[in-house]
Amino acid sequence: MDAKNKHGPLKGLIVIDLTRVLAGPYASMILSDLGARIIKVEPPLGDDSREFSPFVNNQSAYFASLIREKESIKLDLKSEKDKLIFDELIKNADILLENYKPGTMEKLGYGYKSLSKKYPNLIYASCSGFGQTGPWATKPAYDMIVQGMGGLMSVTGHEGQEPVRVGTSIGDITAGLFTTIGILASLIDKNKHGNGQAIDVSMLDCQIAILENAIARYFATGESPPPGGSRHPAIAPFECYRCKDGYIVMACGNNAMFERMCKAINKDELIQDERFKTNPKRVENVINLKQELENLFVTKPSDFWIEVLEKENIPIGPLNNIEQAVNSEQIKSRNMVVNIEDENFNNFYVAGNPIKMSLHNDPKSRQKVPTLDEHRSKLLKEFKIKE
Repeated sequence: MDAKNKHGPLKGLIVIDLTRVLAGPYASMILSDLGARIIKVEPPLGDDSREFSPFVNNQSAYFASLIREKESIKLDLKSEKDKLIFDELIKNADILLENYKPGTMEKLGYGYKSLSKKYPNLIYASCSGFGQTGPWATKPAYDMIVQGMGGLMSVTGHEGQEPVRVGTSIGDITAGLFTTIGILASLIDKNKHGNGQAIDVSMLDCQIAILENAIARYFATGESPPPGGSRHPAIAPFECYRCKDGYIVMACGNNAMFERMCKAINKDELIQDERFKTNPKRVENVINLKQELENLFVTKPSDFWIEVLEKENIPIGPLNNIEQAVNSEQIKSRNMVVNIEDENFNNFYVAGNPIKMSLHNDPKSRQKVPTLDEHRSKLLKEFKIKE
């Protein structure tokens, strides 16, 4: 990837990316989509996710979805020779991003305290399972671990069934998002005060941060909320409903909306039903409400009900699978599925950038996926580094 071809508000910023697998690479992917130049420093055997399925032409599609447009150089940070190269890269960097277990960077000689003395302007972002402090700091973690330990899995799925993991790696992804937010906030700080700083993001902390009403419900009632399937715990109707040919997703966030919905489907009697007159009552009697609605919805296909209810401005849609979601007219119109310009990934697409900005273009493609150590000679030449 030629840095000159990058666009976006972060163009010109150099990120040294020591991350691997998902949380950290997701953060650097966002920074890349916003224009930053990402120099991915890989260990001698490469990022673990190069070996993750599925594969296209013997290359990991999982890896490609996160690492497109980044530059790769292979360095062994236990080697004095490679450390000299790494030192030169850091001299030119604005941001260092790492997701090693706490203490690892210090052992290698690249902890924040030592680097900040040499490079006070450096933004140093650490994303780990449990953070840099606390009794669990050095415990290893993956997405599944923090989903379980953070309480998220306890409110996911259906009551009485085995625990269910959220369908995407939300533990990693939220950590990547919060790390990115921390970096962007630090850039503003740096513009104000001139100095960089350390950012400490914990995957487990991020799970607590996104529990939203579950935490409020626990402290309000003294009881841990159970899983509720597709149902919202505080609003009804607000879930999936079975139709003749599948499911719809529908949400009525207030009484006026509920009344419009009932009138649109010719179920006016539900408006006067004491069980459903207010939102708290509808939540209390949510199972009965679902039965009343589904008894009607199963008589017609989902498209019929979507058309009827959209006319009344009711939030409603089909329950899409991934194929239906990525091929929807709305997603295509928003440039949310973009092509990778890589001969090894012909006709291969990844998620686009959801942040649309009026001063910057939203490219319809992404540049190639780096092979391991592909940019070594280019980087050494550019930064005048001798091996």
